[in-house]
Amino acid sequence: MKFQRQARILDLIEQQEIETQEELSEQLRALGYNTTQATVSRDIKELRLIKILSAETGKYKYAAASTEVENSFTTRLRNIFRECVTSIDAAQNMVVIKTLPGLGQAAAMAIDAMRDLRVVGTLGGDDTVFVVMRDSESAAQFCADAGELLQ
Repeated sequence: MKFQRQARILDLIEQQEIETQEELSEQLRALGYNTTQATVSRDIKELRLIKILSAETGKYKYAAASTEVENSFTTRLRNIFRECVTSIDAAQNMVVIKTLPGLGQAAAMAIDAMRDLRVVGTLGGDDTVFVVMRDSESAAQFCADAGELLQ
């Protein structure tokens, strides 16, 4: 059932512009799959779906990421990180990153795409990213590394 549902998800995002997990859940339920938001969220993670900007509507939609797309995506996210970050500061094992308005989530995605083992997790808002690090030393080093990336 899981593999059939995930195959159907890939079909749906290829055929339609689906913006949210709720939309995806509704589409699956219409096709007879009884799913919860948590199940859809796990499927999205397992399928490594990404959100891309639709050329047609200008809104974000789910898409499958190939390795080639993912590598260029990571490069673009690093460039976005360089362009949108205005300040970085650490407090113990936490890092707070300020960005231009509307770019907090893009900066958080860039950090996630870097797959830095020191990072426990990120939370991106409108113009602020909260990064939880493994320890205080990791936070200080991350700030230094990020500062170099911004130069």
